[in-house]
Amino acid sequence: MQGLRFSPQLASALRTSVRIGQQLVDFVVPPTCPSCGICLQERAGLCAACWGLVQFLSPPWCDRLGTPMPYDCGPGAVSPAAIAEPPDYDRARAAASYTGPARDIVHQFKFSNRPALSKVLAPMMVRGGAELFESDPLLVPVPLHRWRLLKRSYNQSALLAHAISELTGLQHDVFALQRIRHTSGQVGLKRAERRKNVRKAFEVPEEKRFVVTGRHVVLVDDVLTTGATAESCARALKRAGASAVDVLVFARVNPEHE
Repeated sequence: MQGLRFSPQLASALRTSVRIGQQLVDFVVPPTCPSCGICLQERAGLCAACWGLVQFLSPPWCDRLGTPMPYDCGPGAVSPAAIAEPPDYDRARAAASYTGPARDIVHQFKFSNRPALSKVLAPMMVRGGAELFESDPLLVPVPLHRWRLLKRSYNQSALLAHAISELTGLQHDVFALQRIRHTSGQVGLKRAERRKNVRKAFEVPEEKRFVVTGRHVVLVDDVLTTGATAESCARALKRAGASAVDVLVFARVNPEHE
């Protein structure tokens, strides 16, 4: 069956109708800054004052965890936390520290039905994780269990992976990894409890192993806290044959100040 096709004139009229409809929505319910609540002219994002409070991350950082280092120790330097407890993923990078407005925008994106914020976060993630893209990796979002997806209506990690793919041209696959076990929320759990909660919760479906085998995979998520979920996903991807698994998030908690 052929797909439904529109004439150029009708397609243009539909786009105009959608734009006008969104303008009417924004007029009745003005978009607000997800951190301070001030009304914005743009549909998504932080106000200028809150942007100024975001703690963006940049080198020198731990080569494994992506956390800030007090001084530049040279290429490949790792932090005491990474030496004491090396993660199962290869590298992690984040655009910002999970504090203040960065934390607020993640909460709004994740829990307050604001999927458009993915377009705001993705460019910052691309800048923060640029070195992860050098070998043309496959972007794979952290999956939600189907029951949680039905409740939330969208997977924020999948939206981020899609937006990053559009910006970089990298391939992404939202079905390369699946959550096979429903887990309780990680909020409030300690490190050991988080690891136990997500143990063996992910797998690469048999029909997707050919996509992952031999590939460098960049796992995409919104926040990295203890790394328990990312490590469980990394183990599943490596069992399926991934050559390396890096992690890219918008914000991360510094494990040495958790």
